[in-house]
Amino acid sequence: MLLSFHGAAQNVTGSCHLVECGGTRILIDCGLYQGGREMAEENRNNFGFDPASIDYLLLTHAHLDHCGRIPLLHRLGFRGTILTTAATRELARLVLLDSARIQEEEARYRNYKASKRRNQQPVEPLYDTLDALNCLDGFIDIAAFGQPHELGSGIRATFYEAGHILGSGCILLELSENGRQRRVLFSGDLGYDGRAILPDPAPPPRADVVVMESTYGDRLHKRLQPSVEELYRAINTTIDRNGNVLIPSFALERTQELLYYLREGIEQQRLPHHLPVYLDSPMAITATQIFRSHRECFDEETWEVITAGRDPFDLPGLHITRDTAESMALKHVHGAVIIAGSGMCTGGRIRHHLRHNLWREEASVVFVGYAAQGTLARRIINGEEVVRVLQDEVEVNAEIHTIGGFSAHADQKELLAWHARTGTPDLTVLVHGEPEAMHLLAGRLQGTSVETPSLHQSLAI
Repeated sequence: MLLSFHGAAQNVTGSCHLVECGGTRILIDCGLYQGGREMAEENRNNFGFDPASIDYLLLTHAHLDHCGRIPLLHRLGFRGTILTTAATRELARLVLLDSARIQEEEARYRNYKASKRRNQQPVEPLYDTLDALNCLDGFIDIAAFGQPHELGSGIRATFYEAGHILGSGCILLELSENGRQRRVLFSGDLGYDGRAILPDPAPPPRADVVVMESTYGDRLHKRLQPSVEELYRAINTTIDRNGNVLIPSFALERTQELLYYLREGIEQQRLPHHLPVYLDSPMAITATQIFRSHRECFDEETWEVITAGRDPFDLPGLHITRDTAESMALKHVHGAVIIAGSGMCTGGRIRHHLRHNLWREEASVVFVGYAAQGTLARRIINGEEVVRVLQDEVEVNAEIHTIGGFSAHADQKELLAWHARTGTPDLTVLVHGEPEAMHLLAGRLQGTSVETPSLHQSLAI
């Protein structure tokens, strides 16, 4: 049995892990690299394996850094089965079609720029809309969390609630080869207890090998409720001075969580009753509709809101802006909350709002998620006084807030608690984290051998 790592190896993007057992080859996730130009170029490099040789792809969840290279995998020959939850399948369709559109637009723009120079080779998109549509044919829904699925002789896969985003799962592989049996558990991305909307992560099963994310392996989060209070204060203070509150937000989960707490704040009279809130992300708007159609994924708290006849994601002053013209008109808005993607400010409409508001002292920017090295979000958070936004140099005069309690990832304490419930694994492999976070988390793990593999490294299990 062999385990190899072809993404999220000593970094936080591009998750892609390969399991080989008894002639069957199983991929866990196939994500896109995100970050600076060097990281983006990694997407065009060799996978480290032959896509046509993969029999199964098990998808933990629909974030782009876990599913974003599936269309490329299909373009290069993959024709296997993609197994995941129904909610993940629907969200992945949204994410992959949006990603294909972005790939096509970027290729057109680069080719337009290159047309003005001599001897420039045309740029092909990483994949296109047809590739995204074609790969969707391979998706099959699992029956339920906790129910084993036979993947062939001597191989079973079982998904468990991960509590990270809608439909997210941890995956246990039970492997048998030449009389040797191993239980290999992949955490995917882990959420934590007590969040709105989603159930808590399920207790993990016993495992011999644990492959675990380490995004926040070096720190503890702020508690959620104080983070909600901090959000309310930032909004009220900014609205009082007639400034806009910009929230760069991930379209999946974070946006819905923000809408949930904004609604709650208005109902509790912690926020103005007719607070103007603009949801300026076509992808987040559609994702919210998908959330509404998968109530089976909600926790008891959210069900109480629904049972009382209220929409957990609606509020009195909510404005939905799908059209580009409506989005552009927001440059004339003052005293409003604008939620737009992307969360790391690497694309999407948030960049336009930053260009119009970042230089204003009365404005605020509230970051509520992880910002990878090299992204515009990280540069702003790190305190750069001038940043480049859409080809313009913009002074950072707005008030900057970083509220960590909204993270969809478990922190160090929660990761350790989850790991402790896996029994006494022989081996723990840390992935999906920056080297410092991995190193600090590895030092806290007891009673297990720890590996932090490099890209394309293989381990016999």
